[in-house]
Amino acid sequence: MIKVLLVDDHQLVRSGINRILQDAEGIDVVGEASSGEEAISLTREVKPNVVLMDVSMPGIGGIEATRKLLRVDENLKIIALTVYADEPYPTSLLEAGASGYLTKGCEVSEIVNAINTVTRGERYLGKDIAQQMALSALPGGKKNPFDKLSQREVQVMLMITQGKKLQDISDKLCLSPKTVSTYRYRIYEKLDVDNDVELTHLAIRHGMVDNIQ
Repeated sequence: MIKVLLVDDHQLVRSGINRILQDAEGIDVVGEASSGEEAISLTREVKPNVVLMDVSMPGIGGIEATRKLLRVDENLKIIALTVYADEPYPTSLLEAGASGYLTKGCEVSEIVNAINTVTRGERYLGKDIAQQMALSALPGGKKNPFDKLSQREVQVMLMITQGKKLQDISDKLCLSPKTVSTYRYRIYEKLDVDNDVELTHLAIRHGMVDNIQ
């Protein structure tokens, strides 16, 4: 039996996925978490084989949670399940150690297939994700300015666009305030913005966030 932990800050989403997986043979949902922090605590308690992880959540978010979960259990398989199909999200999650990446518009059968695939030790990318990654790698392909950011810079950027204060980001990511400030100004420089408001508007235009937090 494959033990699955669901991680999403929307209860309705978790409930829907839970109902879907109840009918899947060989899969047992052993817990639900609404944040990365809660997922880490629950993983120690229920010891899942697979985590279905949202990307954009309050707190540390899916990227940092993926990294920390794999420190708890290096054999854990993590599948991102999110609304975001564009870079740099897929690459950032895969670099953090995720075994799979799906969008929430996928078919029910694809979620089950992804769980079974990563359990066998293979990676699984949704068809739309694989296509996006392939196209972005082609000469002349659609470029996202956020591709310039490192994985850590993406994490800091997301927390800035959520309206988090410097000290909150520092505490969540276990970084010094000075280091967070350095990341912030490096992000400004790479994206050619002057402040958090401009950064947030740029993130909205490129689909990195849904709206101003």
